[in-house]
Amino acid sequence: MQIGHPAAAAQTRSASAPAHTDPNLPSLRVFVFALFFIFGGITSLNDVIIPKLKDLFTLSYAQAMLVQSAFFAAYFVVSLPAAAIVRRVGYMRTAVVGLLTMTAGCLLFIPAASSGLFITFLGALFVLAAGITIVQVVANPLISMLGAPATASSRLTFAQAFNSLGTTVFPYVGAIVILGSLAHVDQTRLTDAALGAYRAAESQVVVHTYLGLAIALAVVAALVWMNRNKLAERTSPDGGIMSAFGLLRQPRFAFGTLCIFLYVGAEVAVGSLIVNYLMQADVLGLGAEAAGKHVPLYWGGAMFGRFLGAYVLRICSPGKVLAAVGAVAALLLLVSATSTGALSGWALLAIGLVNSIMFPTIFTLASEGLGERAAEGSGLICMAIVGGAIVPLLTGYAADASSLRLSLAVPAVCYLLILIFGWYARRPMQPC
Repeated sequence: MQIGHPAAAAQTRSASAPAHTDPNLPSLRVFVFALFFIFGGITSLNDVIIPKLKDLFTLSYAQAMLVQSAFFAAYFVVSLPAAAIVRRVGYMRTAVVGLLTMTAGCLLFIPAASSGLFITFLGALFVLAAGITIVQVVANPLISMLGAPATASSRLTFAQAFNSLGTTVFPYVGAIVILGSLAHVDQTRLTDAALGAYRAAESQVVVHTYLGLAIALAVVAALVWMNRNKLAERTSPDGGIMSAFGLLRQPRFAFGTLCIFLYVGAEVAVGSLIVNYLMQADVLGLGAEAAGKHVPLYWGGAMFGRFLGAYVLRICSPGKVLAAVGAVAALLLLVSATSTGALSGWALLAIGLVNSIMFPTIFTLASEGLGERAAEGSGLICMAIVGGAIVPLLTGYAADASSLRLSLAVPAVCYLLILIFGWYARRPMQPC
């Protein structure tokens, strides 16, 4: 998923030693690439766990989308505190805090499964997402530090490719491990006792998946702690990041921040519906596992699109490119909603390709001209990722009230507003 973002913690970059002369650079870069892979992959597992929990707890679409709401609410709550932690203890130690928080979130799936309550799974997902938020606050500014400033963009693009690799690999494996049994069991034919036993057994499948992730995260946290002194950096006290809200008085920044909210929400909403959408008889009529294996195509399109988009953005106006991909995304949703069969399914999956350049382009256009206040702006933009908690929920309500097809109108409106922002911001802005 393309949710890697330059965080508010980036303001410590200028206070750091010139990292590109450090002999520890290769190992530090590998560490950051691993972080991108991990948080991208675990985030994308939501698209697999949603149909699983929907099946286990007999949820409506709106209720199932609470998975994304609980997950992405962490961005709103944790982004600014995470930036404050970076300023006080540095990047490497903050990364350890994030990884251990992710580990705790994964371990909370054990009591969640024992309780048999959907809300306890939401609590575990919130803690897991809090850890991911902290890690992301570290990862983007850190990769910019690890080398010459002139090549920072290429390093960040390469690092985000690892994020896309995670979002491509994890759902495929997760579909096999987590969704495999859904195609073989009809719960309506089970007795109460058999249904209880089935749900208990399937809950353990989820537990074992996240327990394995917890072990891997704990190992990574230990490795980072052992290398915590490899990066030369200076810490600083909290600098009053709440002053960033004053930037919302600038129309271009405010519109761009709104578009980050809309983009993340639309991307997550579409990704969350893919499995159930492809399972419909008038689309592809796939089983749960087979549909889940198509989710990586959505995120894999974003990985390919990043490399293609990096070239296009060098020769075309970023605002015009953003407007174009916003229009294409809305058109693909229209095609998917009004057609049937393979065309309907593949039109939805193709949205991943046009999503690829949206986050960094929106961020760059919104932040343009902020000058010394760019770090404050990036912290506020982090909070806008909470769109991933709200737009999917609205999409779920729309699906319950009408149909999955008609619910695609919600992300379509988001993309149309992104189109308008791209055209609005197509000309360079002078520093404020």
